[in-house]
Amino acid sequence: MSIQWKGVMPAVTTKFLADDSLDMVNFEKNIRAQLAAGVSGIILGGTLGEASTLTVAEKDRLVSATVEMVADKVPVIMNIAAQSTREAMEAVSRAEALGAHGLMMLPPMRYKADSRETLAFFQKVARSTQLPIMIYNNPVDYGIEVSLDMFEQLSVCENIQAVKESTRDLSNISRMRNRFGERFSLLCGVDTLAMESLCMGADGWVAGLVCAFPRETVAIYKLVGAGRLQEALAIYRWFLPLLELDIHTKLVQNIKLAELCTGLGTEHVREPRLPLVGEERERVLNTIEQGIASRPVLPADLSLTF
Repeated sequence: MSIQWKGVMPAVTTKFLADDSLDMVNFEKNIRAQLAAGVSGIILGGTLGEASTLTVAEKDRLVSATVEMVADKVPVIMNIAAQSTREAMEAVSRAEALGAHGLMMLPPMRYKADSRETLAFFQKVARSTQLPIMIYNNPVDYGIEVSLDMFEQLSVCENIQAVKESTRDLSNISRMRNRFGERFSLLCGVDTLAMESLCMGADGWVAGLVCAFPRETVAIYKLVGAGRLQEALAIYRWFLPLLELDIHTKLVQNIKLAELCTGLGTEHVREPRLPLVGEERERVLNTIEQGIASRPVLPADLSLTF
């Protein structure tokens, strides 16, 4: 399956049962809601989420199960976050064998590689697979920025096709377009900059709160694409307090609490994370409940009901 790197691609949370095993029932329920809302792909193993706590066997199960669930309706994209080039290549090989359609790749983890090392890492892994790749450029959280000069060198790798733009610098979208035209698809990776990024020419949105609010997320993308900016802005302004739950150390707990409130998941997280409690939970819950109580009516002509 070729990937059209555009639209809304949820970075889905990993669902757990109370005994810390994978909760495939609620996971599938959430995937079905994403598909019904019209997302363009499913991204597994988000690194700011709980991917680092998963075993290899658990990651493999999530990939194979998701491939079966989506049944080629949309691509399944596995995130690759590895400490060594060999580890990354092994993870890519497993994902490819299990039917993943594409990859999202971070620079090497933990060790702060320089530009030469980062380029060698991406290039070697890209040469090891036929799968299309989206580079995750998030220097704020991971300490390594993939610069425009680096993308120039990566542009010779045909299967490096897209960028998850998380630099927090909106002008970087225009810089990429000025330098590379349409060579790379650009997807916003920061929920609170999503509409701004789409208006600046981003092709899509790798989203977080979509896990709890898939229809509203897709509606914003579609309305912006249709030039119906005032309608999109009204939904986006309603959404912003909820989207801010994603730019937080406890984004996983926040999103899972939102999933619980919208009937698309539970609060179970994997330690060392713990569910929110006390005043912190009440504050987040209040934001979620206010959002649900004032949930906007979506335009009927976008075919978003499910």
